[in-house]
Order: sequence, then structure tokens, then C-alpha cells
Amino acid sequence: MVAGLGDEMAAGLAGRGRMRASNADREQAIDTLKAAFVQGRLAKDEFDLRVGQAFASRTYGELSAATADLPAEPTAAPPPTAMPARADGDQPVLRPGRVIMVATALYAGVWPFTFLVPWPTNSEGEAPGAIVALFVSTTLIYMFVLVTAVGYMIAGSHQKRSGGRPPRRLAPGAGGQQ
Repeated sequence: MVAGLGDEMAAGLAGRGRMRASNADREQAIDTLKAAFVQGRLAKDEFDLRVGQAFASRTYGELSAATADLPAEPTAAPPPTAMPARADGDQPVLRPGRVIMVATALYAGVWPFTFLVPWPTNSEGEAPGAIVALFVSTTLIYMFVLVTAVGYMIAGSHQKRSGGRPPRRLAPGAGGQQ
């Protein structure tokens, strides 16, 4: 017969059976019981009974009785996966916030250039039309980038909320129409 890890722990504890167990020993035994409960090796009522027994035990012999038929080392569970890996054909997640930040920084840089740089004036003291054209064109480009980025943000939030599934369609004739 092959000895398991629980047998080794029980044998080690039983060898010191009459020695008093420490709080750390009881906590280690309770950790073993918790792992066994999570793995489905113990039912809830049996787990509660054995935990009570572990807390009440004063010697290693009493403590080993609570965990004698369990493995001492919990088996490793696979780590949970937070997000599924992206498939090869999927598009990467767009980050419109960064696009808005860069566009705003560039647009904010045009303002001082447009209004603070001394431009040559014509004979009537008016600024040339190139300054006005620069200001209007950068404003239009900025507004286009801003609207596009906000549209991507809205579409991304809808996709995130739906889990990437297309919207459900009602069957013909089903829709509350009388």
C-alpha cells in the first residue's frame, strides 16, 4: 500500500501524539480542512465538525485525527483566467481617450501660434486671411476628431455591455403588435 501525504502528516503528528499542539499547528490543520472542503472532499457539516475538533484539540494526536484521511498538501488549482485571449481576426481595443488627449494638445498649441505670433498686417491694419483660414481649419479638424472619438467611445461601451454579441432580434409577429 502506498502512503499518501495525509498519511505522512498523520504519522508525523502521531509520533508526537502526546505533545501539545500550538495555535500555528491548529491553523495549519484548519487550512488543510479548508482546502479539502473547497476541493469537495468534505461536506459542509463534516467540515464544520472537523474544524471544531481542530480548535478543541490540545495535542498532536487529537489534531491528527481531524486530518488523518486528507492529503496534507492541497492540490494546485488552475489559475483563473480573467479575460479570454483575443482571437487572431479580432480588432484591438481602441482607446479614444488618448486620441482626444493628443488632438486637444495639438489644437491647444495652434491657439497661441494663431493669436500671439505677430503677423504682418495689410495697409488697413487687418490680419491676412491665412490666419483666419488656419484657425477655422484646425477647429473643424479638431471637431471631426472629437466627434469620431466620442462615437468610438459610445460604440465601445455598447459592445462591452452586450459582451460583443449582436442585438437580439424579435421573431416576426412578436413585438407586442396587436
